[in-house]
Amino acid sequence: MRTKKTTKLLTLSIILSYLLVGPCYSNGKLLATAGTSTIEGSGGGGMVPWAMLSGYGTKDETASSLFSTHINLSDFTMWSYGIAASYHDRIELSASQQTIQGKEKSDPISMNTFGAKIRLSGDAIYSKWPQLSAGIQYKDILDKEAANALGAKKNSGTDVYLSATKIWLDGFFHRNTLFNITLRNTDANQLGLLGFGGDNHHSRWQWESSAALLINRHWAVGAEYRMKPNNLSTVKENDWKNVFVSYFPSKQLSITFAYLELGDIAGQRDQKGPYLSLQGAF
Repeated sequence: MRTKKTTKLLTLSIILSYLLVGPCYSNGKLLATAGTSTIEGSGGGGMVPWAMLSGYGTKDETASSLFSTHINLSDFTMWSYGIAASYHDRIELSASQQTIQGKEKSDPISMNTFGAKIRLSGDAIYSKWPQLSAGIQYKDILDKEAANALGAKKNSGTDVYLSATKIWLDGFFHRNTLFNITLRNTDANQLGLLGFGGDNHHSRWQWESSAALLINRHWAVGAEYRMKPNNLSTVKENDWKNVFVSYFPSKQLSITFAYLELGDIAGQRDQKGPYLSLQGAF
């Protein structure tokens, strides 16, 4: 219950910040090209981190962002909230909390995620080759009983990923077009909410991707795909996918609506439903 209240307060703070703060502290990038916040707090799409860092800061600016995300699945509710900051478009730090709860009044499971990302080379728009960034996410479950019962080996773990992102200013249909590929090394079960590792031995390297088309300066549509490791024989885990629409009224606010298909989660089959995320960037 405390987490739900905190999420509502964070959502309200984002809206109030948009109304009260005025011009962005950092605004050197083109509108919408900074993306939004992933469910784990890193800058990117809703499910997949991109090579761009959070916010609109350039090499002479510091940027920060707040986000709140709510997902309504067939048998579960998921929510996430957090903060990220980037320094001179080189380093990003983030902190967030993810929670999942069954709709049958089961106890919620929460996890803290702390991330860092560094831009290695390139610029997503202005360089010939894609922008490259490397990231790390440390995750720790606050409610450990469910993971232990399902056979997870650990209650904390670390993801490492490499992202490549390219934006074409006159791409498909003469619209700005984005494509991203991320390679992630992970043993997380359902992001880590069901622990880390298990009795199934699969490759830790997973492939993720995003594609987006900017219809105009304020609207973008796209899709994402994220492979999952499926470590536990007790419960199946499927790859995640979504389609989304994002609205960027200004550089201070983005609103993303998506429809997710997440497959099996904790023994419940065919989990799908809407996703809503708000982000304030400063």
